Amino acid sequence: MEEPTNAFECDGRRVPPGGRVYLKHEITETYLSDPVSLPVTIINGDEPGPRMFLSAAIHGDELNGVEAVREVADELDHESLRGTIVCLHVVNVPGFNAQERYLPLDDSDLNRSFPGHPEGTRAQRIADRVYRTFVEPCDFGIDFHTSTRGRTNLVHVRADLADERVDRLARAFASNVIVDGAGPGGSLRRVATADGVPTITVEMGEAHRFERELVDAAVEGVKSVLAEFDMHPQRRVHWPGWRTIVDAEREKTWIRADAGGIVEMHVAGGTLVSEDERICTVTNPFDKVLTTVEAPFSGVALGTLKNPVVYPGDPICHFVRVSEGTRRVLEARRAANGSADA
Repeated sequence: MEEPTNAFECDGRRVPPGGRVYLKHEITETYLSDPVSLPVTIINGDEPGPRMFLSAAIHGDELNGVEAVREVADELDHESLRGTIVCLHVVNVPGFNAQERYLPLDDSDLNRSFPGHPEGTRAQRIADRVYRTFVEPCDFGIDFHTSTRGRTNLVHVRADLADERVDRLARAFASNVIVDGAGPGGSLRRVATADGVPTITVEMGEAHRFERELVDAAVEGVKSVLAEFDMHPQRRVHWPGWRTIVDAEREKTWIRADAGGIVEMHVAGGTLVSEDERICTVTNPFDKVLTTVEAPFSGVALGTLKNPVVYPGDPICHFVRVSEGTRRVLEARRAANGSADA
């Protein structure tokens, strides 16, 4: 009998067409030689199609992606799926269990360790097992992240748009902002893309949280990607209403505090801030204004402070320039909202 073309094999198991498998894939061991395992859901559609991976919690304290991947895994059924979805629910299991960003004990950054090495450091060995088993067999992927502790991110995509396959994937996810750049060395998206598995990073929200609105946006983004690649014919590609493409090298900046103190933010992520408009003020405990921070150009706040205290030099706002067309759209929306409020 001829083998089906869309059977998926990993970790010594075969997932046939129309199959769903839940497995625990060993990625390392404890001091007592007990296995530490990555939870994985694989959904293989009735019909052949592309293979997509979804990964979350490469940084162990970044939880929004964990919930988004879980909901995608629970909601999709193989009968309406063309192709395969590989859901890597929690990649950095030791960090997740300790609720720490990096691998506990040595503070290794798993997202600077890909593609890994089977005889390398602990981080490299974990990265190797994940990469070879689940990423390499796929056609493309989405890696979910959040901001670090004390800050939050607007939902946005980071992608190397010089690669046409990545460009298609990034636009299909339907976020308002796409930051165009190759990504850091050793990051999953950069390594996978270079190896022929186009991958994007989705940033959303803050660490140590499930943020329902952002999780919903991420799930809708995945469904939009499924529609774009004809993996779910009942879905439609989503248009977010406005979009701006930001050059990672030239059109974004970190705005930092020039004085230590207490920060009062005056802008929200995703809202237009005109050049020289006030972003925040830094005061002391006596409510004396020490400094005012203004926008260096017209743009939107991609990432903002949540912990309202800073030392001099601490980041306050990740600020990105918007295109002229986007600026007009956002100005019109701001004027309409102002009229409605009045």
